[in-house]
Amino acid sequence: MIMIQDQGPLAAQDASSVLRDLPPSAKLVVKTLEYEGDSTQSELAELTLLPPRTVRYALTQLEEHDLVTSQISFVDARQRIYSLDLSDT
Repeated sequence: MIMIQDQGPLAAQDASSVLRDLPPSAKLVVKTLEYEGDSTQSELAELTLLPPRTVRYALTQLEEHDLVTSQISFVDARQRIYSLDLSDT
């Protein structure tokens, strides 16, 4: 179960219930972000061994459920950096 330090077990339970309904690829992306930290889409594809299109779909699903946030990379403005954000769920 994913734990959130500031929000306690209730928020972790909410995140788990949302994750339960998502595809396996989205769950793998969440776990990868949890273990590896902030990553770009291409880094996630490399780490998870999923096709880039599958990673893109998983990230879209996670963003729709507010489990992941993205920001423009300062190193390369063409890329976005994705972060796990379970604080609002």
